[in-house]
Amino acid sequence: MRPSVSPTGVERFFKEDEIIVSKTDTKGIITYANPVFLTIAGYREEQILGQNHNIIRHPDMPRCVFDLLWKTIAAGQEIFAYVKNMSKNGDHYWVFAHVTPTFDSEGRIIGYHSNRRVPDRTAVATVDSLYRDLLAEENRHSDWREGMAAGTRMVQSVLEKAKLSYEEFAFAIK
Repeated sequence: MRPSVSPTGVERFFKEDEIIVSKTDTKGIITYANPVFLTIAGYREEQILGQNHNIIRHPDMPRCVFDLLWKTIAAGQEIFAYVKNMSKNGDHYWVFAHVTPTFDSEGRIIGYHSNRRVPDRTAVATVDSLYRDLLAEENRHSDWREGMAAGTRMVQSVLEKAKLSYEEFAFAIK
């Protein structure tokens, strides 16, 4: 578990040709982290393996986005999403994540694999604004579950107005 760390407001970047890779079990416990992940997140391998992937969750990320992500991959589907993560020291970094389930020979989900690339900066500005609105909606509710449900309704409304699925939305953002 990460000790309490406050966001620094400092953004970290990684190179266009680098890919952040991690693997988890079905509960989100990290089983693999590549060197790019370790460098940008500021952890050593022995500090990150066995930890829940939410160790890098930035408090600016709305719960409803992760709820959508987890429901999608738990249903056996892949998802693409913009995510703001937090390094061990409180710095943040944006990624364009592609998360996929890993299946065993009988078709059962046995874990998840995530590749994260450098995001489009124009899209980050758009997503950051949307995420602030979603987080504000979530925080209007005293119960986090009610807040997450309200955020989910807000995301669904945005997608319905745009006439896009979440994946189409992720690729259409500019």
